[in-house]
Amino acid sequence: MPISLRDKVVLITGASYGIGADAARLFAREGCLVVLAARSVDRLTVLAEQIRLEGGQALAVPLDVREQSQIDSAVKTVLEHFGHIDILFNNAGLGRLDWFERLDPAADIDNQIDVNLRGLVQLTWAVLPLMLARREGTIINMSSVAGLIAPPTYGIYAATKYGVRGFTDALRREVAPFGVRVTGIYPGPTKTVFSEHSGETAFKRDLKTPDWLYMSSEYVARRIVGLARHPRRKLVIPWYYQVAIGLDGLLPGLVDWLLKVLFVARFHKLEE
Repeated sequence: MPISLRDKVVLITGASYGIGADAARLFAREGCLVVLAARSVDRLTVLAEQIRLEGGQALAVPLDVREQSQIDSAVKTVLEHFGHIDILFNNAGLGRLDWFERLDPAADIDNQIDVNLRGLVQLTWAVLPLMLARREGTIINMSSVAGLIAPPTYGIYAATKYGVRGFTDALRREVAPFGVRVTGIYPGPTKTVFSEHSGETAFKRDLKTPDWLYMSSEYVARRIVGLARHPRRKLVIPWYYQVAIGLDGLLPGLVDWLLKVLFVARFHKLEE
């Protein structure tokens, strides 16, 4: 039986653009009270006003998930306004894609771990007791297909998304008996600003990804709202990535060979 979303309080991280912003609009149209959380306060303020003009309710809250003090402050602000949190959509994330030896330890490695994994875990830790006390709530964690099959140049990003997957599965099994639903979503390539912020590298300029491979951020957002209405363990989109994931599990040597020939040998030019 579907869960009614009307009047649910939804906290969305990474809400200033892309999937987070589209999800905020869609949740608001369902009658939810939407809390927009991200570092870009100006963008959040504009989005909140747009949602209000459409007849929805939205609250903009500044949040850098790398900072524990900001996590605590954001949760406190939500409680002061609405008294509880029904749905937590852990969407904040970033990627810095390059050959591993070329990554910067602080900007590329630490930053991805802090945002994609540590921040998600710490915000969930702050929100979960509120849900357990009420014996209800939904937590949706944004992972990636890279959290199920790890491609070259995605080393740290994949590590964080594998971590999100493990955390999501473990937490789901811990809290399910207490009325809290935990689900993970694993999208493939999506048209967002992700690629713009993932670093300028030679192989990215050489690699031409067909447009048909990309989903729209609004499509992914619709599937997220669907998960809130019909919770499930996980959702992999588009469906055909299940084939690649299954092949990686059954014939990992073949997948390694294909990636070596078609990707690494073509694009990884070691400096002499």
